[in-house]
Amino acid sequence: MSALGAYFRLWRVGWILVREGVISALPSEDLPPSIGLAKSFVGLFARNRSKSKKRSDRLAQAVERLGPSYVKIGQFLATRPDVVGVEFADDLSQLQDRMAFFPPAAAKASIASSLGRPIEDLYASFGEPIAAASIAQVHPAEVDTLSGRKKVAVKVVRPGVRQRFSHDIEAMYLVAHMQERFMPSSRRLRPVEVTKTLEQTTKVEMDLRLEAAALSEIAENTEKDPGFRVPKVDWERTGRDVITMEWIDGVKMSDVDGLRAAGHDLNRLADTLIQSFLRHTLRDGFFHADMHPGNLFVDAHGDIVAVDMGIVGRLGKKERRFLAEILFGFITRDYVRVAEVHFEAGYVPAHHNVESFAQAIRAIGEPIHGQPAETISMGKLLTLLFEVTELFDMATRPELVMLQKTMVVVEGVSRMLNPRFNMWKASEPVVGDWIRNNLGPKRIVTDLKDGLKAAVKLAEAAPEIAAKTEKFHHQLLHMSEHGLRFDAETAEAIGKSEARHNRSGRFALWIIALALLYIAWVVT
Repeated sequence: MSALGAYFRLWRVGWILVREGVISALPSEDLPPSIGLAKSFVGLFARNRSKSKKRSDRLAQAVERLGPSYVKIGQFLATRPDVVGVEFADDLSQLQDRMAFFPPAAAKASIASSLGRPIEDLYASFGEPIAAASIAQVHPAEVDTLSGRKKVAVKVVRPGVRQRFSHDIEAMYLVAHMQERFMPSSRRLRPVEVTKTLEQTTKVEMDLRLEAAALSEIAENTEKDPGFRVPKVDWERTGRDVITMEWIDGVKMSDVDGLRAAGHDLNRLADTLIQSFLRHTLRDGFFHADMHPGNLFVDAHGDIVAVDMGIVGRLGKKERRFLAEILFGFITRDYVRVAEVHFEAGYVPAHHNVESFAQAIRAIGEPIHGQPAETISMGKLLTLLFEVTELFDMATRPELVMLQKTMVVVEGVSRMLNPRFNMWKASEPVVGDWIRNNLGPKRIVTDLKDGLKAAVKLAEAAPEIAAKTEKFHHQLLHMSEHGLRFDAETAEAIGKSEARHNRSGRFALWIIALALLYIAWVVT
């Protein structure tokens, strides 16, 4: 799609946001007077019925008009309060991923195409859709097994959603590039990188084979964990556009009265949820990043069953260790160590002063120790953390922001189950055990093992490295004597790119010229 098309889509997005009163409802604090005046002006074009609605309702209405792609974009940005602000992220997190159903016939055709078999050969029965989201919808079905007929859930990708998203993401890239160009202060947030992350995660989410793989991996990781599991995948009936999995009979965690009526211990469920999340994060480095109450069920045995693994997060061993050290530093009030860890990890630029950053961290940590543990809100802590890191030019760490946002959601679900939930007390068995194993004497043994493995791999690769180094040396000598040469393919690619830009420029000029001629004709 052309740049002109991206501008048109961006104009459409802006107009819908204006008409639904989203722009006029944005906070005006700390903005220049000219921006406040512009907001007042565009507010004149808002629909009358939108002016009496809350900002979150206006936003939901606008996103519904924009279409499925923007539901997904909004939900992704809800995980990035560092980019859109905490208040706006809260509004976006309330977007309901409920879309109109698409016809069952289209779902059956998509399944047959993806799996290469007729629908009748795959399922004994195939029901009407029961839930539809921006990317896919779910059907109940039955399959014949050796032990009899079994009920399953079939998730099917929405037809045309990939093409629609690929067009809509261009407008996002346009906004990101404009933000980096005209708002230098936002560059530390890496808006273009954020957009790339959105594009990548959504492409992954639209390939249901990858969701099936995530379910399989977390099932292996949690096989012996108490009180938590995920649905089993039917790999025979899973492909790019369809995933078939175990049907879950249970009560949604959003239905607190239903959980209570079923006789479940809500306090135990709250503890199990946060402990499970921390095990996945610290022990496995792989966690479900969309753990809102609609994706969590409690089965008849009292186990938490997590579904919809389209969005997952990963943390390397280094990030997990830094995370644990930061957490341990807050607990022990060692703010200098917390600051040092931020500098060692490269989160804060080296030109800043460690002691000054430690002072800022103390402003976050001390209020924690002055309150009862059950009243401490992770959301408030994140708000303070984002304000402090902005002062010290801390670059955005997407993996950590996703982790923090998921932690806030999990904490919220736990508090919904138990209003006096003490996150720190519930977390201690998991965090304490991980710290003892990874920050104590056992860490030295682990580091020695990892170092030995790395040394062996380096020794094995040494001949290849030496050969490549020698080849590179000869290439440098040749370049210094004969100059830089492009191969034929590179030269051709440069020529095509230049021609394409010239055509785009000429096309834009023709459009402008025709528009001016039309205006002149109308005026005369």
